[in-house]
This record gives sequence, structure tokens and C-alpha cells, in this order.
Amino acid sequence: MRLDRRTLLASTASAVAVGWSIGRSRPAHAAEFSFKAANNSPESHPLTIRMREAAAATLKETNGAVDIQIFPNNQLGSDTDMLSQLRSGALEFFTLSPLILSTLVPGAPVSGLGFMWSGYDKVWPAMDGELGAHVRAQIAKSGLYAFEKIWENGFRQTTSSTRPIVTPDDFKGFKIRVPPSPLWTSMFKAFDAAPMSINFSEVYSALQTKIAEGQENPLVLIDTAKLYEVQKYLSKTNHMWDGFWLLANGKTWNGLPKDVQAAIQTHFNAAAVLQREDIAKANATVEKALIDKGMQVSTVDTAAFRTKLQSAGFYKEWRGKFGEDAWKLIEKVTGPIA
Repeated sequence: MRLDRRTLLASTASAVAVGWSIGRSRPAHAAEFSFKAANNSPESHPLTIRMREAAAATLKETNGAVDIQIFPNNQLGSDTDMLSQLRSGALEFFTLSPLILSTLVPGAPVSGLGFMWSGYDKVWPAMDGELGAHVRAQIAKSGLYAFEKIWENGFRQTTSSTRPIVTPDDFKGFKIRVPPSPLWTSMFKAFDAAPMSINFSEVYSALQTKIAEGQENPLVLIDTAKLYEVQKYLSKTNHMWDGFWLLANGKTWNGLPKDVQAAIQTHFNAAAVLQREDIAKANATVEKALIDKGMQVSTVDTAAFRTKLQSAGFYKEWRGKFGEDAWKLIEKVTGPIA
């Protein structure tokens, strides 16, 4: 299947290239379209690596006409800063978690509902299928354009500098950093924790200075952001799955010629699929790497956490907020949630 998919992508890219060679003429080495694409991931993260590859492939296929410069690691500001830049048109492309996008698109974080997914055999069919299409349609109403393939962030785990989190009761009073998103705050409050919203660019310092006891992120990001330097305990809670929508400023995107859109979409959607594979491979080894770097790892009974959320009314609350249409699309893949 992989060979067939890549063969198809290669042939599509070739078709784009032919269109460019026939349809445009311009001075050598002159970029007709110059854009900025930003993310909050470290330089070494697979997201940044694959975005750079996609930008280079786009530049090549368009004979230098489309030049997309990549700005990783919050170089252009915090997530909320970059979202504002994207909306104003100062930034053309930006990868953002759907849970943080909820500050603009309330229905976006439906894919991050706590303890919803049993595994990737459920995640990808939903996000590449009807549920993903449902979310992208809502994003479009906000004036942004979301690319078809969502990028991988991963199942999120909990880390702490004070104690391991093994049962729901361990969260009581726990000062945990969460991204600025109502869904995150709601879930940890249901566990009687003390969530605090902090942009990712400030997470390391917040943990280092003990403003927060802990945080939650996927394994690869815990490693690449060196959070193991300021956290001792790692609990494999798998409490949420999180991705990154590649977003474009809607006005800028809709104003581009179709061949420009096709070239960008071809390479960035292909890169998203490859980046998913990168994370899967990394997850197989990164846990051991974190143990070698001094972290103590605990496995938890996720059923107990889900039961706690049910008794706290968490699922009932968010079913009402997301609406029955979205809920049916979720349960079509996951089965009954609550």
C-alpha cells in the first residue's frame, strides 16, 4: 500500500510540474509566491523536518516559483500569537493543535476528547474520513483553510516533578500546565486537578521554576523539547490524542491560482502522512530513551480515568457542546463513549 500511495503522489507531483513548465514563464531564480509557514515544534521534531522537505519539494516542482520558508520552535511567537498573525494575513501557514484552535473554532477539538480513542486503527479512519471533513468545514467558516491530512502529534502522556500519576486521585490538587484550551481545562478540573494555561514556548521555564508541577504531551515532544530535564515521572495515561492541522489564511489561499494550490497541497499532504510514520517509529524507541535520561515510567489503568470522567459529567457536558452530528461521527468509529 505504501508503494502504491507514494507512486500516486509522485505521479501527481509530476503532473503539477508539467503544468508549471507549460503555464508560466518568469525570470530565473525569481519566486513568484513567497510565504511563511510556522510551527511550535523543535527543529529536530519530525513535524519540522517533514515541513522543510515539503517546502523544498514544492519549490522544485514549481521551478522556484513557490518559496515557503519554515519557522519552527515558536520563532514567530506563541501559538496564540501565530494564530492571530495567520488570521491577519501576516503569516500564511501555521500548524496548530485542534484543541488550541478551539479558541476560534469551538467544534475543532472534538478529536481530542479525553480517553476517547483506543488506538490509531480508530484515529486515522476518523480524521481522514467524515469526522475530519466535519471539522475542516467548521474551520473554513472561521476564515481559515485546513489541509486534508492532519499531522501527527500523538497520544498525550503526563509528566511530573513531584509524584507519579497512576490513579485519578493522584491528580487531586496537581498543578498541571495545559495549553490554552477549554477542553483541556475542563478535563483536568474533572479530575480535581489545578490546570493552568501556559503557551508551549513557556512550558520549560514554568516547570523549571516550579510554577507548574507537571505537564502533558506526546512522548516525542517530551524528548525533543528536553522536558525530561525538569520532570522526573512519566505516566503513560494516553489521555488524549492530538494532531496538528496545517492551516492557511483563507483569503490568501483562496486567492492563489489552482496550480499553486495543487502544488502545495500535494507535497504537504504527502509529508503529513510520512510524518505520521516517523512518529510511530520514534514512539517505539523514545520511551527507553527517556528512561535512560532518568525518567521513571508508570503504566496506568485508563479505564479508571474514563470512569471518573463519566461520573463527573464530562462526556455529557461536551456532547452538548459539540452537538449530536459530531458525536455520531465520533461514535461511528469509536463505538459508544458514554
